[in-house]
Amino acid sequence: MISVENVSKSFVLHNQGAAEIPVMHEASLHVAAGECVALIGQSGAGKSTLMRMIYGNYLTASGRIMIGDVDVAKAAPRDIIQLRRRTLGYVSQFLRVVPRVSTLDVVAEPLWSTGTDRDVAIKHAQGLLERLNIPERLWALSPTTFSGGEQQRVNIARGFAYQYPALLLDEPTASLDPTNRATVLDMVSEAKARGAAIIGIFHDHAARDAICDRQLDVTQFTPGLAA
Repeated sequence: MISVENVSKSFVLHNQGAAEIPVMHEASLHVAAGECVALIGQSGAGKSTLMRMIYGNYLTASGRIMIGDVDVAKAAPRDIIQLRRRTLGYVSQFLRVVPRVSTLDVVAEPLWSTGTDRDVAIKHAQGLLERLNIPERLWALSPTTFSGGEQQRVNIARGFAYQYPALLLDEPTASLDPTNRATVLDMVSEAKARGAAIIGIFHDHAARDAICDRQLDVTQFTPGLAA
């Protein structure tokens, strides 16, 4: 479902004489449906960079990134938008939403954008918020006013609202108490069971060991760090 082949990436520092900093060299990764692969490696090894390339936030210098039959490395912006709508979900560490939009609408939006009936989407969003212990009194408020842990749970609810065939998870259990952490791990396991291909970054070693089928050390693809 996810195939990364010989992907490279450099950053150009335009305010420092156009200095070029290579950060990834010929990275390859393959994730099957129903499999969860953890990206590991020391800080600065490029775990988040690789994930952002897979999601299409960073352009690649070379290589292919196939999500189903779409090559993210070469796809037009409109095709990336469509891919994110129906195929590739992303739970980041940070909640980015339009101010003043209610929490319930934030979680339901991925369903609306794929044509789900509004009432059905709202009911599903309510169930996710209940499962992740977001009090009903907060549902009508913007999640921008919430604590870090509450925002993370809203982010997770939104990321799991639609059943994406492929999922990227960037520290999904960070900032969570044990009860909500266990809930999130259950949600990831359920996504695997329905056939989602998942790539995750987990500094929580116990969580990583519980749900990931294997690990990929991205240090081997990092110029200056690779052995």
